[in-house]
Amino acid sequence: MMDLQEETLKTIDAAIARYPQKRSAVLPLLHAIQSDQGYISKEAMQWVAEKLEIEPINVYEVVSFYPYFREKPIGKKHIRVCRTLSCALRGAKATCQALEEALSCPVNQTAEDGSVTIEYAECLASCGTAPVVLVDDVLHENVDEAKAVELAEAIRQAASDSSSDGK
Repeated sequence: MMDLQEETLKTIDAAIARYPQKRSAVLPLLHAIQSDQGYISKEAMQWVAEKLEIEPINVYEVVSFYPYFREKPIGKKHIRVCRTLSCALRGAKATCQALEEALSCPVNQTAEDGSVTIEYAECLASCGTAPVVLVDDVLHENVDEAKAVELAEAIRQAASDSSSDGK
């Protein structure tokens, strides 16, 4: 059995009970597990398949289809740079490159020290303030290269503060 929090297990059982067919609960289960664990491991996919009495490939199909689901852990700070049309036209690529350089982390990877993960996102729904960057759940607007460097410094400072606090 997976090492899930008791509250997560209750959420999972409640989700399964809401559906006439167990297999229909695959999305709520994956959301609950990712919220608990931070990502969906192969072990988690197998566990969900057994719990819902379906084949593991059916769970993997869902995990691999939706970009929201992650199959590996991410950094302490999750940085997503929008790359859809408005952001692309206003310099999202340069913004991302500035973040990569300032944080020593290539896009679509996690820094060696585990501090950050930088990814592109398809749409962060703020076209009028492009380019936009989402850091964890906080949206930063009009992030040009200079603002990206300032943002990177703030992220590094926050990481430094939390590590000196013993967190």
